[in-house]
Amino acid sequence: MKKLKFFYEGAMAGLIGPEHGISEEELEQEAKRLSPYVSMMQQTAARASTRSAYIDERASINLPLDEEMRQKVKHLARDKRERGIECLVVIGIGGSNLGTIAVKDALLGKLYNQLPSCSPKILFADTVDNDYIADLLEVVEQILKRGGKVLLNVVTKSGSTTETVANFELFLEVLRRYYPKDYADYVVITTDKNSKLWDLAEGRFDRLEIPHQVGGRYSVFSPVGLFPLTMLGIDIDKLCEGAKIMRQMCLEEEIRRNPAALSALIQYIQETKKQKPINVNFFFSRELNSLGYWYRQLMGESIGKEQKLTGQRANLGITPVVAVGSVDLHSVAQLFLAGPNDKYTNFIKVAAQSRQSLRVPDSPEVDTLAENLAGKSFPEVMEAIFGGTVAAYLENRRPSTATVLPERSEYTVGQWLQWKMMEMIYLGALYEVNPFDQPKVEDYKKVTREILKAGRYGEQNPYQKREDNRC
Repeated sequence: MKKLKFFYEGAMAGLIGPEHGISEEELEQEAKRLSPYVSMMQQTAARASTRSAYIDERASINLPLDEEMRQKVKHLARDKRERGIECLVVIGIGGSNLGTIAVKDALLGKLYNQLPSCSPKILFADTVDNDYIADLLEVVEQILKRGGKVLLNVVTKSGSTTETVANFELFLEVLRRYYPKDYADYVVITTDKNSKLWDLAEGRFDRLEIPHQVGGRYSVFSPVGLFPLTMLGIDIDKLCEGAKIMRQMCLEEEIRRNPAALSALIQYIQETKKQKPINVNFFFSRELNSLGYWYRQLMGESIGKEQKLTGQRANLGITPVVAVGSVDLHSVAQLFLAGPNDKYTNFIKVAAQSRQSLRVPDSPEVDTLAENLAGKSFPEVMEAIFGGTVAAYLENRRPSTATVLPERSEYTVGQWLQWKMMEMIYLGALYEVNPFDQPKVEDYKKVTREILKAGRYGEQNPYQKREDNRC
């Protein structure tokens, strides 16, 4: 089986020196702190095939082994696909859709919807930006007007997310107009069994359960991600098989054989001892960069905390940044290589292309414009750029690691997702924070509800009260 490879020498003192690189002693010292938590993860993993599989917050690591859940997802998806669905609209935000977008882009490509042979198309309603949703609604209505079938998948852990509820009711109203008798057959609800939405959907819509202890950003291997991905024809068994293989590796007690523990340690030491508070995921594959946006939420909400588990105020966190090679070498590489040495970069690339290699024409004019380019394949050019970038990082003593996916497939993408979720759990242990909650997100939600209740939409804007600070 093809496994990911993780190269971490570029973050170590042996290559870039002790000021910005990690020594073997530093790695070993911090690794001792993780050993008890690896044991706790093993205990959670041991319950995977029991009724206690989902009794603690680490339970997301057991999702790839839940075959009963996958069978329910596949059965429902098969039923909906048989209805001739032309367009799937996923209504959700944050952890309710970022994983789906990431896997879809990685496996089917960013231009999937534009390819005439691909069906169903997929759209995401993840905002209350009026103009964007109006455009989305227009696209959906065009499909419905010509007799096409549209399926809504409403995804929300709490069942009461403001943006999701608003979009659900809006799109449901449209469905009712076109399918007055059987509109309910074109709605699938994915939520927690304890939510009001679950109760509301009972007897009306098909429902898929998100296990109560599985948080949104850790839910890509639950029906949150698996149902829409199955609708698109993605093999979720292979996706979960890759996750299972990585899960086993990330339960290893020997830290250097445990990718999640090792990468968590490197990030933790780079931030706390080498003053690198910014994490850059630099994808040398445009199709993979949505994995970076998924990871951005995973890291931002899991590690960005006001206080430790002890109650000590700490304001901890690492700022996640996404970059794309070679595009961003022409925008932020100057900053990354010459600006403050406050970033740790993980390069991600794919070893084998999914499509036939393109080639630069072998003509005299090419050499006139750019030397040594004529006749080269695009993968060869990208590999040269990647090699040049890594060399520049080492020369400028900028800490970096590299992750190589053998190919873009369900199996390898499943590995990457599981690795990063387990990495984040270990990182939470190192920082001594809860990687499963996001209490400060409630601040904006609380005020939002108050504004909506009062109906005074401008008065709560703090900037509007400061006339003297306006230009």
